[in-house]
Amino acid sequence: MALSGCQGATSSGSDLSAKVPTSTPAETDPAAATANGDALYTPAYKPNGKEVAVIKTNKGTITVELLGKDAPITVGSFIELANKGFYNNLKFHRMEPGFVVQGGDPQTKDFTSEQVAAGGNGSLGTGGPGYMIAGEFANNPNKHVDGTLAMARSQSPDSGGSQFYFTLGPQSFLDNNYTVFGQTTKGLDVIHKLAIGDVIESITIENATK
Repeated sequence: MALSGCQGATSSGSDLSAKVPTSTPAETDPAAATANGDALYTPAYKPNGKEVAVIKTNKGTITVELLGKDAPITVGSFIELANKGFYNNLKFHRMEPGFVVQGGDPQTKDFTSEQVAAGGNGSLGTGGPGYMIAGEFANNPNKHVDGTLAMARSQSPDSGGSQFYFTLGPQSFLDNNYTVFGQTTKGLDVIHKLAIGDVIESITIENATK
């Protein structure tokens, strides 16, 4: 099972193959991980368990409590990317009504919102940060409830990168299959308004260790 942005970016099909939040990271470097056994990236940032992500979009602001104690690698990588401005001006490239809305593909920065909504160049949902991280879902106690923040991946369990998704309602079949690393505390109404092409204006991390 894979929750993929590269499949059905504009579809809302009811078949299970369309209902998987996946990414297929296309960008790698010598230090990057692959599904073939190369070393996975380990972030330098170590979460303190109190971090909060403030995600500003063109539809409004979403506040997310990050779950660094349960998913330290995922949260550490997400914080590093956010602090570098990696997510600034990326667009949400996938929305499945009643399921998920997904973003974090750096390729979307090169397209207007209208172009992303039209499918871009056909490869949206395949971009990443140049590395992959280990999955943290086997012993993760957090569930996919409304407004959960989790990491997209390809078929390989250790293929997360930068693409994330918000759940649009409970999605229990994803539990322990995808890394849950945050829960929305404010702005749930904003999440439910998001559409393909909407903009991630910025992501700011509060309570981070200096």
